[in-house]
Parts: sequence; C-alpha cells; structure tokens
Amino acid sequence: MSRKHINSIQQQVYMEAREAGHRQITAAAKAGISERSGRRIEAGEHQPKKEHPRDWRTRVDPLAEVWEQELKPQLEREPRLEAMTLYEYLQERYPGAYEQTLRTVQRRVSEWKAQHGVPPEVMFELRHTPGEMGYSDFTELKGVTITIGGRPFAHLLYHYRLAYSGWQYVQIIQGGESYIALAEGLQNALSASEGAPLVHRTDSLSAAYTNSGGKHRLTERYEALCRHYHLRSSRNNTGIAHEGVAESIYDDLRNRNFSKSKIVQ
Repeated sequence: MSRKHINSIQQQVYMEAREAGHRQITAAAKAGISERSGRRIEAGEHQPKKEHPRDWRTRVDPLAEVWEQELKPQLEREPRLEAMTLYEYLQERYPGAYEQTLRTVQRRVSEWKAQHGVPPEVMFELRHTPGEMGYSDFTELKGVTITIGGRPFAHLLYHYRLAYSGWQYVQIIQGGESYIALAEGLQNALSASEGAPLVHRTDSLSAAYTNSGGKHRLTERYEALCRHYHLRSSRNNTGIAHEGVAESIYDDLRNRNFSKSKIVQ
C-alpha cells in the first residue's frame, strides 16, 4: 500500500471521529496522526509529502577510477568486448583492487551497450529437449599462432555441443576440414558424453557434404556413420549461420580470444 493511500485513510478516520463528536486530540489518536496534523486537515492545509525517486548514490562508485579512463574507451573502440573480459583485465592490471566488482562491471557494460552498442539481431528462442540434438562444427582461433619446433602448426578445433545441457567437447584437428576429422571428433565426443542424441546437426561442412548442381547431399560415408550411431543427420540452411546454433556454439571460444586480443594495456 502506498504512503499516499495510507494518508488518505488516516484523514478519513480522523474526520469520521470528529464528526462523531470526539475531541481533536482523540480523533488524531484514532487516526494515528499528530494533533497538529489534525488541525491542518481541518484547515485544508494537510498535504502529505510526495515520494521522489532516489537520484543520489548510497555508496562510492567502485569503478570511479577506471570506468571513464580505461574501460569505457575500450568499449568505444570495440563494442563487442564482454564484461568478463574487462573484469579480467582489471584483475590483471590491478591485482586485488577490483575483486568484488564483477556485478558492477556487468551492469555498467550492459547499460553502455543498451545506449551505445550495436543493436542485436532479432532471433526467436529455440527450445530443446534432453537427448534431442547435438551440434558439430570446425573453427579456428584467429590472431593466435601455434608453433612446433619453430614452425607454424596448421590446425582447427572440432567443437561438439549438446543443445539441451550445453555439454561440450573440443578436439584439436591437424590440418583442415575432412571427413576423417569429422568422424574422429564426433566419435570421440559421443564416447566422452556416453551416449548419442537423436539428431546430429552441422553447418554446411565441406567435410560431410558435397556440392552437386548447386544442391548439397550427404556423402555415403557420413550417412553410414550416422546410421551406425542411430543418428538422424540435419544441417543449417546455407548463409544462416545462427539458425541451429551449429555456428554459434563456439562463439564463446572465438569471442574470448577476440576480446583478449583487443585489450590494450
């Protein structure tokens, strides 16, 4: 019940008591107000205090020393930076000084992106059930060079994820996409998860699909692999990377690496 409503009830009780013949002090006691307030009610001068939203801080801003000078400029240079990346940056640059500021950083970044960030794409929520679908894709960590014996190591990451639980499996693949890499990664992922989903979805992987007359079809070996594990194969529509999350399942890996490379110390 609002304060304004309470005041209205008190005034009504007071006036009813006065009309019943009670003295001013008695009517005020019945209404739970002071005798002075009673006199102001009768004089038509009683105006309850208006409630104003608080527009002042109740504590010191924990990011006062770094938000405007360091964090905000980095967001302006690269709006895709995540709050956790900026929080880790503070931990590395100021050990022990900003350990309790994660929620504040997340809220401040969220507010900044809502006002200045790139408008998000409109997507409809996908609902999944346990054991229904698993996703596979290949990705690479851009901006990172792995060497063995001083020579660049050509590799990709095979990434598998269960749609409902979010359980993930990542495996290093030497070279590029191939059916062997897909088959090995998928079988190892199914073994690690101790089960197979009903549906296995991929992007339009060159390793699993061939292009004939502009139409994609499953390779015979991939069909045989799916039959062996009782999987129903599925794929995204070409050009719609986010459609089944087969592309976005490794966004965390890519964004984390990308964000780290954008931090300027």
